[in-house]
Amino acid sequence: MFAEFVPALPVLAAYTLAAIVLGITPGPDMTLFLSKTVAQSRAAGLAAFGGATTGLVIHSVLIAAGLSVLLAASVTAFTILKIVGAAYLAYLAYDAIRHGSALSLDRKGRVETLRSVYLKGLLVNLLNPKIIVFFVTFLPQFVSPTDPEAAKKLLFLGLFFAVVNTPICVGLIVFADRIAGFLKRSPKATRLVDWAFATVLGAFAVRLVLAESR
Repeated sequence: MFAEFVPALPVLAAYTLAAIVLGITPGPDMTLFLSKTVAQSRAAGLAAFGGATTGLVIHSVLIAAGLSVLLAASVTAFTILKIVGAAYLAYLAYDAIRHGSALSLDRKGRVETLRSVYLKGLLVNLLNPKIIVFFVTFLPQFVSPTDPEAAKKLLFLGLFFAVVNTPICVGLIVFADRIAGFLKRSPKATRLVDWAFATVLGAFAVRLVLAESR
């Protein structure tokens, strides 16, 4: 039964690599939980991360359900979404190289309760339209429109993304002060992440276009 919703090992390995690269790429959620860590405490950082992860899980479930409905309605429409998704991933790769990512940590933020920090983390991801667009175009790249277990695999991939990045983000929180200092001294490190991000997304965009053309 477990094998029904777990993609083939090569697909899962590729997805895991992509999830790791995307997870270490600075964004609003990472900025929030690292800022709360250096300005308040590790507990606050973990609370912010917990909220952000909850938002991600909610998005994953809703998006997987929506994609499953689309797949059931029309394989052609699902395939078109994959092609459009390839174009969007290519654009994100280009934008990462051109503009880069930003991680500006606030070391003087006001002290908030853990509940308040958790809710702030939840809202950061729950109300971020970029996450919706990204997952809608990203998840289908790893599922075949003709796969009878596509719906289960979409849900698995969405939740697996959060699982893969949990130890990475917790590690970032534990070493937040050192990481903040390192990034401040070496902006090239952030730029290296941008190039890794662009390379992974670009590779998946090319892979999808070649697969669709066969």
